[in-house]
Amino acid sequence: MRKAFTKASKKWADEAGQAAINRDLKKMKKYCTVIRVIVHTQHRQKKAHIMEIQVNGGTISQKVDWARSHLEKQIPVANVFSQDEMIDVIGVTKGKGFKGVTSRWHTKKLPRKTHKGLQAQTEAAKMEAAKEENKELAALIKPKGNASTEYDLTAKNITPMGGFPHYGEVLNDYVMLKGCVMGPRKRVITLRKSLLQQTGRRATEKVALKFVDTSSKFGHGRFQTRAEKKAFLGPLKKDLERPKVTA
Repeated sequence: MRKAFTKASKKWADEAGQAAINRDLKKMKKYCTVIRVIVHTQHRQKKAHIMEIQVNGGTISQKVDWARSHLEKQIPVANVFSQDEMIDVIGVTKGKGFKGVTSRWHTKKLPRKTHKGLQAQTEAAKMEAAKEENKELAALIKPKGNASTEYDLTAKNITPMGGFPHYGEVLNDYVMLKGCVMGPRKRVITLRKSLLQQTGRRATEKVALKFVDTSSKFGHGRFQTRAEKKAFLGPLKKDLERPKVTA
């Protein structure tokens, strides 16, 4: 059975491999002008999602040293982004096939008496990548017991009652964005720092999170927590102890 990176990992085991790695790093410091690192996700599947990210800031030697010091280490999202920051969201959306300008870019139709082409336009914008820019990072939160706010002091987690539809329970650190995100649940997306310095009123405002709805998303949710539901409904039949039957 073939396994990935078995030969590459043996380089770090012996002294000859370490010397070869140090020699390559010295060449990178001397000749390279751009340093990039290969990162992967910790998603629970056989093949991780791999991405190449360029290292910016400092000299080439500092970039190589920083990249080597972070090899095989997990980088949490809180070390990259901060609250109330404007970021870009990049992902893959469902294909809609070939479309005209009216359906693709929502341009205005021409009048009824127009001859040869009711939806024809003088110009149509070019197609761009599936990305949404200028999303405000509302919160960077740990998953346990952090759905409370200053206005709602109820001790609860971010996972709603019954879990998120088609996802389940949130166990890791999560990010709350102001706005929509492309793709279905569990779709891998890329968060990127904004390419421009945001100075608008919408970009500089402080988000004050007042309430997080944790009611069930599978129907008409009435209760925020299981304790609230139990206090309202009282003891149920399924909660009572059943007598043990002995043979």
